Amino acid sequence: MIRVVVVDDQELMRVGFRMVLGAQADIDVVGEAGDGAQAIKLAEELRPDVVLMDVRMPVLDGVEATKRIVADRTARVLVMTTFDLDEYVYAALQGGASGFLLKDTQPDHLVSALRAVASGDAVVSPSVTRRLLDRFVGAGGSPLRDTAELDVLTDREREVLVLIAKGMSNLEIAEALFLSEATVKTHVGRILAKLELRDRVQAVVLAYETGLARPGLG
Repeated sequence: MIRVVVVDDQELMRVGFRMVLGAQADIDVVGEAGDGAQAIKLAEELRPDVVLMDVRMPVLDGVEATKRIVADRTARVLVMTTFDLDEYVYAALQGGASGFLLKDTQPDHLVSALRAVASGDAVVSPSVTRRLLDRFVGAGGSPLRDTAELDVLTDREREVLVLIAKGMSNLEIAEALFLSEATVKTHVGRILAKLELRDRVQAVVLAYETGLARPGLG
């Protein structure tokens, strides 16, 4: 059973999310919060698997709440927003969110995304990630992070990381590099471990911020 806390300052949105998620046999909405401070408190008390987090809320916004929840390892966070190019979303990704979806996402997509996050995967659309990075990192700009962070990677792992940043799946990477999908999965696991990253979303962000990948390309 996937235990979920729903966080949104609009009660109507919380009710809608609860109805969609509560209809699933493997999902249990264990709590609701109307702001980030309440979200942190509930996450600490209930230890859910996933927090479905709004961004713009009173008292404490979803970005800061996400950072604290991820830092405390109380839950994984899936950010929901009405804006597909929102600076808050990029900040949330940097803060450790496992991805984000638009609030008008189809119910079946929301459910599958939540299951993916609960299983340790990431759910940010690669195209949206690139658009966010293109806007907030800036094409052709100086790297925001020291490229020396990537020195722990082998040449092959760097190749794989570039393709992850382009939004390719393990199967697509395998076909591009003439490797087995299992081998690619191993490479991805090693990349995340060496760079101390939570998931593919964080890998994409790091690839762009170090300049290994360039926004708007690929």
